[in-house]
Amino acid sequence: MPLQLAVLASGNGSNLQAVLDRAAQGVLDVEVRLVASNKEDACALDRARRAGIPVWARNHGSFAGREEFDAALVDAIRASGADTIMLAGYMRLLTPYFLNAFPGRVLNVHPALLPSFPGVRGVADAVEYGVRVAGCTVHFVDEIMDHGPVIIQAAVPVSACDSRDDVLQRVHAAEHRIYPQALQWLAEGRLSLQGRVVHLAPSRRPAVGAAADMLVSPALEQGF
Repeated sequence: MPLQLAVLASGNGSNLQAVLDRAAQGVLDVEVRLVASNKEDACALDRARRAGIPVWARNHGSFAGREEFDAALVDAIRASGADTIMLAGYMRLLTPYFLNAFPGRVLNVHPALLPSFPGVRGVADAVEYGVRVAGCTVHFVDEIMDHGPVIIQAAVPVSACDSRDDVLQRVHAAEHRIYPQALQWLAEGRLSLQGRVVHLAPSRRPAVGAAADMLVSPALEQGF
């Protein structure tokens, strides 16, 4: 059965689009039931409307507090029939109330190789630090920002002459490959957690997206 997915986004929603494209190609077992945002003008909402997906958008400033907003969001997600949450550029920390409503079913992508460079400036911080390898991480979400167990990571090269935008473009391309793959592994029931370590059960099913010129772990090209 496909994952019944709710996508939370505050901005452009390019990772949402990557998931919609893979699902349309028949290589990703998800059904996006709802796209929700704390910004009523988020471009991700337009992507959802074009795809015929219901949207929920509320200004978080109109709620008494963070938990009140998350309670309304949980109600909307449950009403949609979704049971798995994909964060796609969602710029708010989730409360324990929200995480407890969907235990082990909330995923996020961060534009850095965690635990390095957490926070909203992941790519910029990496470039300013002078790294020669950047990347992205798909992880389960816990109550600490950019802290949950790692599912999959991809690395991309950085040269001394690269701008922040050069690196950001490579990182986004990597995100668009590994995020759908992580969702597919979850849909197949292949992910298990021991402590902080996520284990991936083997399968003969082909990867959702080829690794191309990036280093991916777990390695997609090895039949994972």
